[in-house]
Amino acid sequence: MKITNICCIGAGYVGGPTMAVIAEKCPHIKVTVVDLNEARIAAWNDEDVNNIPIYEPGLNEIVAKARGRNLFFSTEVDKAIDEAELIFISVNTPTKTYGTGKGMAADLKYIELCARQIARVAKTDKIIVEKSTLPVRTAEAIKSILNNTGNGVQFQILSNPEFLAEGTAVQDLLHPDRVLIGGETSPEGQEAIETLVDVYAHWVPRERILKTNVWSSELSKLTANAFLAQRVSSINAISELCEKTEANVNEVAKAIGMDSRIGPKFLKASVGFGGSCFQKDILNLVYISKAFGLHEVADYWEQVIIMNDHQKRRFSKNIVQTLYNTVSGKKITFLGWAFKKDTNDTRESAAIYVADDLINEQANIALYDPKVGHKQVLSDLNYLETRQPAENEKYIKTFDDPYQACENAHAIAILTEWDEFKAYDWKKIYDSMLKPAFVFDGRNLLDPAEMRAIGFVYQSIGS
Repeated sequence: MKITNICCIGAGYVGGPTMAVIAEKCPHIKVTVVDLNEARIAAWNDEDVNNIPIYEPGLNEIVAKARGRNLFFSTEVDKAIDEAELIFISVNTPTKTYGTGKGMAADLKYIELCARQIARVAKTDKIIVEKSTLPVRTAEAIKSILNNTGNGVQFQILSNPEFLAEGTAVQDLLHPDRVLIGGETSPEGQEAIETLVDVYAHWVPRERILKTNVWSSELSKLTANAFLAQRVSSINAISELCEKTEANVNEVAKAIGMDSRIGPKFLKASVGFGGSCFQKDILNLVYISKAFGLHEVADYWEQVIIMNDHQKRRFSKNIVQTLYNTVSGKKITFLGWAFKKDTNDTRESAAIYVADDLINEQANIALYDPKVGHKQVLSDLNYLETRQPAENEKYIKTFDDPYQACENAHAIAILTEWDEFKAYDWKKIYDSMLKPAFVFDGRNLLDPAEMRAIGFVYQSIGS
């Protein structure tokens, strides 16, 4: 099948950047990203590309180049489905908050709604591509809906999981380690796989495009995130041991990272991992394992989450204990709210849970993050439903200037590894704070010797 028209349902962190890169690299293909969220689509269409809803280095330049040429953002979902030969499903698959599997299983209601809408609208044969992170054998459910409620057209279902790291998503798309495509072993399934291969081959070397069956592709995504999160939780567990033995976790990480069998990546101790994928995907893996009666497997992966939660709570508890066992009425400045640098994504950010703990202790939180605003911060805290929204608003205040945020603070907690924090005039910040002035470095971002020479009481993870 020759592809001239692609539709992507979902204009979020995966769908938007992925389709922008496909459009930029395949100018002969019309790419339409659709979403029912009118405000989000309006932001993608904003004349000033610096105002697009997702911050990723380099993304605005790619959108500016392709938008209006062969890249379009629209709320006309039915029209885009009808015109496309290839349809990506890139909608949210949150963890269930109700019913069977609550707290662990993926909520697939948006996936099912997409499948039913495609089945209702489609009048010609389509290739449907799972781009959202999904449990194993979701493709089977999608195919069942399409085959039984459609208009007699033929559908092929492919799994094409994303392996993007927020903050480097554009580079990950332009220069991927691999592109994974799973499909049926039938001749029709293999033809569909090759059709999608041909799209990516416009810029990805074919030897980096891996073809598997659908189930292997779906499981590979969950497994990749589980392995990466496991490394983070492993080094964070060692960080606590380092603090008790006077070892330095940075030195330990460097020593083991030089072992070619281990490697240095994802060995940076911190206040804990965040983002939309790691926790959700591991919980999904735990649920699947339990569903098949593999309780030892489930327990093994669940411990990765337990360790991550412990690291966040341990950090906030340490702040309270160091500040003479009370933070009530004290000003604690947070530098960073996004779950990592170079993104405005706050989902499952460690900062949310540390703030929640400190607000429980009636601390006043002053916050500065270069890409996250007050409305998003309050939304994140209110989502926890720990207290009334008015109480969250009472205890947290955001600033546009980091120096103002730090003025008269009892302590600073670094929660995101933004590069700009390293360039601050820390002597000026020290002079503006109440004494003794504390810094709790949750990202091992600053030089301990330099901070202590200024006069700070400085603590970092794992040292």
